[in-house]
Amino acid sequence: MLAKANRITSADDYRVIVRRGAKVAGAHTVSYMRSRESGTDARFGFIVSKKVGGAVRRNLVRRRLKAACYEVLGDGFAGTDVVVRALPSAADADWAALRADVVRAVAKRQARTSSVQQKEGGSHA
Repeated sequence: MLAKANRITSADDYRVIVRRGAKVAGAHTVSYMRSRESGTDARFGFIVSKKVGGAVRRNLVRRRLKAACYEVLGDGFAGTDVVVRALPSAADADWAALRADVVRAVAKRQARTSSVQQKEGGSHA
């Protein structure tokens, strides 16, 4: 389970992240990511609409996405807000597929962030 410090709870935060964050599309999810101050915890939010299915199916998908994000936290991911929107195909996706979408989105973001930092570091020399 995600700790309170790792959850996005404000509707305003969701809105800002989805509108202004970097978008990474996967097979079953679309992730929106926005950087925060360095040294802060990563925070996650989930959007699972009725297009995914009934309440039981939506909650199953949300729990799987939360578990995948919890694993990502264990890998040292920090300083970013992430909103994961489940697509209708997520209803039939297994755990491994949802986890792969989340891991790929985070890896893509980390690669982008590290390349920007290298460019900034290289220009000062």
